[in-house]
Amino acid sequence: MDDAHDRAYADFVRERSHALLRSAFLLTGDQHLAEDLVQEALARTHRAWSRLERPSNAEAYARKVMYHAQVSFWRRPKVAESLPGDGLDQHGGSTEDPAEAAVRRVALRRALLSLSPKQRAVIVLRYFEDHTEVEAAQMLGVSVSTVKTQCARGLERLRTLVPDLRLLADAREAGR
Repeated sequence: MDDAHDRAYADFVRERSHALLRSAFLLTGDQHLAEDLVQEALARTHRAWSRLERPSNAEAYARKVMYHAQVSFWRRPKVAESLPGDGLDQHGGSTEDPAEAAVRRVALRRALLSLSPKQRAVIVLRYFEDHTEVEAAQMLGVSVSTVKTQCARGLERLRTLVPDLRLLADAREAGR
């Protein structure tokens, strides 16, 4: 790779690695696994850098690698899931009781981990990263109908596991 490609890749890593890590954490539920997942995605992106049509495609490519690597990881013999600490970012300025917020985050995290890897990937893309169904389908390399199906099943499971999410969504809708 030449210097311009190296600089472009280094800029990409500097600018987007934090966002990739946030998504990876939501997918894995573990900071260390998330870091490994991002490292794998960035390494594969670096190898493919010269083949990417535009550097702007790099993030989509890295995310697709991340989601597929996560699904592959869960297809391997089962790994023990642990929930050490609460690694999700705190959103400042909230009037919500911090204890209730922490309980809700832990419950949501556990519920996300109970979803299938495909459902988790779709939920993260759609609701944590605000991608459209079409964008999520492209990133995951599946059809839009698969995204819709996995999303509906995942949301239903989340609503069953964390009833507070339904109440929170209802309260937000009433406030609009």
